[in-house]
Amino acid sequence: MKRLFIAIACLALMLGCGTAKEDAMKAEQKIADLQKELDKFAPVELTFDASVLNDQQKEVVRKLVDAAKIMDKLFLVQSWKGNPELIQKLSASTDPVDAKTLELVRLYFGPFNRLNHNKPFVDGVGEKPAGAGYYPEDMTKEEFQAHLAANPDDAAAFESNFTVIERKDGKLVAVPYSDAYKADLDAAAALLREAADLSENDTVADYLRKRADAFGSNDYFESDIAWMDMKDHLIEVVIGPYEVYEDALFNYKAAFETFITVVDPEKSAELLKIADYLVDMEKNLPIPDEHKNFNRGLDSPTIVADEVFSAGDTKAGVQTLAFNLPNDERVREAKGSKKVMLRNVGHAKFDKCYTPIAAVAMSPDALQNTSFDAYFMHTYLHEMSHGLGPGTIMKDGKQTTVNKELKETYSIIEEAKADICGVYNGLFLVDKGEFDKSFEPQIVTTFVGGIFRSVRFGINEAHGGANAILFNRLMDEGLITFDTETGQFGVELEKSRDAVRAVAAQVLMIEAEGNYDAAKKLMDEYQVIRPEMQQVLDKLGDVPVDIKPIFPTI
Repeated sequence: MKRLFIAIACLALMLGCGTAKEDAMKAEQKIADLQKELDKFAPVELTFDASVLNDQQKEVVRKLVDAAKIMDKLFLVQSWKGNPELIQKLSASTDPVDAKTLELVRLYFGPFNRLNHNKPFVDGVGEKPAGAGYYPEDMTKEEFQAHLAANPDDAAAFESNFTVIERKDGKLVAVPYSDAYKADLDAAAALLREAADLSENDTVADYLRKRADAFGSNDYFESDIAWMDMKDHLIEVVIGPYEVYEDALFNYKAAFETFITVVDPEKSAELLKIADYLVDMEKNLPIPDEHKNFNRGLDSPTIVADEVFSAGDTKAGVQTLAFNLPNDERVREAKGSKKVMLRNVGHAKFDKCYTPIAAVAMSPDALQNTSFDAYFMHTYLHEMSHGLGPGTIMKDGKQTTVNKELKETYSIIEEAKADICGVYNGLFLVDKGEFDKSFEPQIVTTFVGGIFRSVRFGINEAHGGANAILFNRLMDEGLITFDTETGQFGVELEKSRDAVRAVAAQVLMIEAEGNYDAAKKLMDEYQVIRPEMQQVLDKLGDVPVDIKPIFPTI
């Protein structure tokens, strides 16, 4: 009996040792998998010329950074309501796996892999709600639409960019951001007013004060106008709720974000001459004149700047290279829109991501036509193209907007429009003599090369999905070719003009008609990774997908 007891004890000890070893191996593998995901983002120290700022301006920037960090906090809740609790739990843990998991959660602003269809990477976390943190997680599209059918007077509040939808006493209600996020917005507003008091530029101070007021009133119109009116400034800042990509249910709800940048006045002036062609670009769009939009304001301020800090939606995973705001059609019709090009971010992306990807994906003949100048200029024309084409439209005899009619398809269709029209307008500027003829093959080929970088973001993401659609459409038009022997793509430049025009016209007409069914059909057929592209993507495992900015200390 004693021998049996000893044998059982030894067996238990051996099994215990085995289990502990297996657990350690699993933990080691989990950490390696998490690190592999983190390695998809190349750390880059962003630099800028700090000597252009005096001590008082630097203090303004520090106040703005503190306000921006509140936008980080708000976007975490908007992205997924469970984020604060998850981060608190991971932060309190001493488990090395949890520590590494926390790094990735902070990078992606949640436990969902933004490069892999928002697949959860934390045990016990379900699928990401399509409505992110803007709606009750169990609310369906049908419930939302049924409520509006029964309560049509609620439509403005429910479809507003600046409300969250909650369920109270079994009924859906719209809660303004100013109430839903009151404590944090009050804190951010106080910091903006402090920064305004320190600002030596009256137009910047005016924007900051009006934006602080907007955090309390939930009305962003006047502060958006003030942002458009900023001038003769070194500190370019935008803070607040803007992009609607996170709301995969309807693309209604705006996410909080911040850009804090330092302006290069000379480089900005160089791009302004291109903005003078805004009306001519609208006239040149390949759609009937009745669909062209001449009601938007003609102002198109253009800023070349270096990023000092970013926050919220724009910092989640893939980094923004440039932006074109505001999105409010009322502001665009009154004032136009402002384009801000983030030069230091652009250089980092081109060096760390674009160049090594293009070297694998493109044929030698095509590769020689790629350049940073074309990459940067297409980015600018992409942003300019967001401000062109249909915005406020007529549908079934009623005035509406493109984004409301296209619903959840809008983000992808709009990004596709901006990208293909960026190329289309580049060719237009060649014809106008603003660029040399040698620029024509560069802008076409450099755009094609950049598609491989974009689809690695995930084709369910707005930019990646849009680029997958454009790539496949341009292949069908014969512009992009594939060599089965080399496994590389080429560009048939003689087909550039016709192919780009045809695809631009298709996407623009979907927006002009507010044609949701056509948008869905285009996405269903073309928002895919074809075998040829997958063959190239499989070779890019060691190339960073994007950058992870290390912001300078001010």
